[in-house]
Amino acid sequence: MENRINRLFKEKPNNILSVYFTAGFPQLNDTEEIIVELEKSGADLIEIGIPFSDPVADGPTIQKSSDKALKNGMSIKLLFEQLKDIRRHVKLPLVLMGYFNNVLQYGVEDFCRKANEIGIDGIILPDLPLEVYENEYRPFFEQNNLRNIFLITPQTSEARIRKIDALSNGFIYMVSSSSTTGAKSNVTEQQEAYFKRIQGMNLKNPRLVGFGISNNTTFVNSCRYSNGAIVGSAFIKALSDEGSISQNVKKFIDLIHSSEENK
Repeated sequence: MENRINRLFKEKPNNILSVYFTAGFPQLNDTEEIIVELEKSGADLIEIGIPFSDPVADGPTIQKSSDKALKNGMSIKLLFEQLKDIRRHVKLPLVLMGYFNNVLQYGVEDFCRKANEIGIDGIILPDLPLEVYENEYRPFFEQNNLRNIFLITPQTSEARIRKIDALSNGFIYMVSSSSTTGAKSNVTEQQEAYFKRIQGMNLKNPRLVGFGISNNTTFVNSCRYSNGAIVGSAFIKALSDEGSISQNVKKFIDLIHSSEENK
């Protein structure tokens, strides 16, 4: 069976909007509604964050959402329960993003099997070492038709990027800068040089830019050098606004897709 991530990049090679949010935030049972509203509003791919007590790669916004979700009672077991019927409602690719310790405690093989069972297409575990994945866990992912998505940064060596590209068959998560997640106002010259360098490597996998995408300007500029971009912290802030989830999701996705703010 074809993976939905691969199908997405075939059907829409450019300007892909991937949206990240933390499961169990703002309220414990909001997860399914947020996913449904994101698809309705025009997101192309959704990254569902598994909250963790020590999210070292995340900035303050995602850290706070993770803390709130844990206090609300979110866990991997509950998340799987909440998502058991999600494929009745949405067709777009779904990716789980979290930290390896959580998955290890659940059981890697069981985690992959359950993810596949409910219709998850990919996994992002930033702290799962490349070599450990390759030597120990790769079969679990492949047997369950899951794309393991690796991150690269401006400091990642060319040799390592090429190895990641060889081991990947979904997309590469291109971290825009060597910092934690969080909204930025624009793309810097250093980031542009990094984007161009990776673009010039002619990798076989598509690339999505993440960290710092917060508005139409940063989205459009990132898409010039990649297949699309990932929005996280700015969307989580939008979920905290007054109004219903439906209103907040639509308003935010319209903002990312619209250049009205620049006129």
